[in-house]
Amino acid sequence: MGDGPKGDATSGYPWIVSADDHVVEAPNTWWDRLSRRDREAGPRVVQDTCATSTDPDTGTTSYAKGKNGPMTDWWIYDDWAKPVSRVVACAGLPTTMHTPDPINYADMRPGCYDPVARVADMKMNRTERSLCFPNIMRFCGQVFYEAKDKSLAMKCVVAYNDWMIDEWCGSSGGHLLPLCLIPLWDPVAAALEIRRNASRGCRAITFPEMPSYLGLPSIFDPSGFWDPVFDACNETGTLLCMHIGSGSRLVDTSPFAPMAVILTMKHDIAQLSMTEWLCSGLLARYPALKIVYSESQLGWVPYILERIDKVYTHATYAEFPASITRPPSTYMPGRVFATFFDDETGVREREAVGVDQILFETDYPHQDTTWPNTHLTVEKMAKVMSEDELEKVLRTNALGMLGLPDGPVRPAAGP
Repeated sequence: MGDGPKGDATSGYPWIVSADDHVVEAPNTWWDRLSRRDREAGPRVVQDTCATSTDPDTGTTSYAKGKNGPMTDWWIYDDWAKPVSRVVACAGLPTTMHTPDPINYADMRPGCYDPVARVADMKMNRTERSLCFPNIMRFCGQVFYEAKDKSLAMKCVVAYNDWMIDEWCGSSGGHLLPLCLIPLWDPVAAALEIRRNASRGCRAITFPEMPSYLGLPSIFDPSGFWDPVFDACNETGTLLCMHIGSGSRLVDTSPFAPMAVILTMKHDIAQLSMTEWLCSGLLARYPALKIVYSESQLGWVPYILERIDKVYTHATYAEFPASITRPPSTYMPGRVFATFFDDETGVREREAVGVDQILFETDYPHQDTTWPNTHLTVEKMAKVMSEDELEKVLRTNALGMLGLPDGPVRPAAGP
């Protein structure tokens, strides 16, 4: 496993606050935090053989535990078993190895799962702070939502959040920023968990971009299913982070279409979600509520904002809620953010997006990560952005969104 070339840690561009990275949950995440009885039923790592296959129609990769194949680290929980896919833990590996094949913890770069190693990897890439989504339990904890035993699932959500705040972020000196889960099936318990973690400095939760795709009530639910969550976030200044794929669905491609189609169109559900939020009236009802689209890219945003305002000229026919009293795009400034890792079209159209609404990410350790050469992407941005714009996009927009001061929390310069 090679380290790859080091980023230019002496470059003059601002230190990055990455608004979207990922953690591969450490094997002890739940084992150390559940009771002796619960840990035997909770998420845990075992070794077994793995047979890997790919459906030629859909491109979906499947893993068969105990079948003919190499020994692999497996996460098991409830009726579910899954290895870590190499594409989500491929930092430092050549692109030829960015495949869906399983990868063992021993073969990963330690920065995938170890907070000390992660901060060291951030240092070499001029990344000062990082907000990390979960991996194994999926981007908004869907595995716990789908579990049979909701009492145990709730304990697992709490244990993950304790691990995230106390262990992953706790000793990082502020370099790692907590991003917590909620029990999606119980909005009242979710609100309590939001407040509990906000009191410990957590300013963000992960939330499905399209709850209805998971079989949950949508944000338009007339009973106000999500109101306790939105109330808690509005009250505590907790950000709703919606990662692409958090609705457990990507674009539905034609049979036998290559993976390239999905990879190109990964932003499509984020477009739908942002349009729904801007049409929902929720941003008017909850004036302190903020949402962010993670790994969504930017180039599509100007069209959505233009189109939605033109639709608003037919507000009665379009059935906008009464709480929307002005063009929907005007609810975006300071409230709705979009995150990108390399989007030259979006950078060119940054004024139409709103420079203050744009966040940058390194996507470590996934296959789209620019680590450890993020400086090459930043150098392209610096050719078309002013110094003030670059400072905002690389760091201060994210800090402001999270309510964090722009202090000197950064590794020492140098290799």
